[in-house]
Amino acid sequence: MNERVLVTGAAGFIGSHVAEHCIALGMDVVATDNLSGGRIENVPKACSFIEGDLRDEAFVASLWASGSFDYVYHLGAYAAEGLSHFIRSYNYKTNLLASINLLNQAVNHDVRCFVFASSIAVYGANQVPMMESLTPQPEDPYGISKYAFELDLKAAHEMFGANYIVFRPHNVYGPRQNIADKYRNVIGIFIHQLLNGEAMTIFGDGQQTRAFSYIDDVAPLMARSPRNPKAYQEAFNIGADQPYTVLELAQEVSKAMGKPNSIQHLAARNEVVDAYADHEKIRQFFDCPEPISLEVGIGRMADWALSAEPGTPERFGKIEIEKNLPDSWRTDSR
Repeated sequence: MNERVLVTGAAGFIGSHVAEHCIALGMDVVATDNLSGGRIENVPKACSFIEGDLRDEAFVASLWASGSFDYVYHLGAYAAEGLSHFIRSYNYKTNLLASINLLNQAVNHDVRCFVFASSIAVYGANQVPMMESLTPQPEDPYGISKYAFELDLKAAHEMFGANYIVFRPHNVYGPRQNIADKYRNVIGIFIHQLLNGEAMTIFGDGQQTRAFSYIDDVAPLMARSPRNPKAYQEAFNIGADQPYTVLELAQEVSKAMGKPNSIQHLAARNEVVDAYADHEKIRQFFDCPEPISLEVGIGRMADWALSAEPGTPERFGKIEIEKNLPDSWRTDSR
């Protein structure tokens, strides 16, 4: 079919995998990223790469200078739910306003389908299993920004006929994830701590539950999704079914890394305790393979991490609100 497509966040974790699968499907991929969290090495070599920031309206408009796109896959974001409380302006500029810049151009250039990576953060607390029929009630600025853009996609369809598909992935992990990021991606955090001979840090008692999704449960389906017009104007949970406690996760990670299961408990933070989703709807629209088990997925990520450059812990230098900031983040914000 040889569609020409744009993938944002293509130097990041999920974005680079989606770009890779688009190429495997025979698509002509233009990749973009501002490299604030991603690495140029992650971008598949078969892509045409353009560096730039989606918050810059002129840059976003320039992406269409070389021609139109059939599909836009929007994976560029700063996905740190807990930290988003303390970087509210940065969160909304990066995750909402930048998305609107991209949608404006997609509408103006008649993109056939806009594929958006949202999050189960849109659901909020006390709604498990999270189902697409529930009314979203996001509790953190990250989830609010994601849901706001979902609503804007719906409004753009109703006003302009713009087609879209929304995916709500959750706790995705695997090779190419930034394991040096101390604010998000608990599996990467645990692996980085173990590589550096540190205890794995857990906020609270570790009884929080999550369903951890291996990247191959998510990226291939997202890549092929716009070829299924029946999925247009729909939102889908995507990822693993089985929830685990964070304590169970720590045990699995330490086993895969061949390290002692050493844990340091930190003060509990304000977060959704139980977060796992139902995936019946997506199975009605797509042929979904069985999710990769946590043991197998963690094993694959551990093998990659043990041979990869571990990196150094990143410091987020744009904290906007210090009040109630967890101590373990406070020391990194100055």
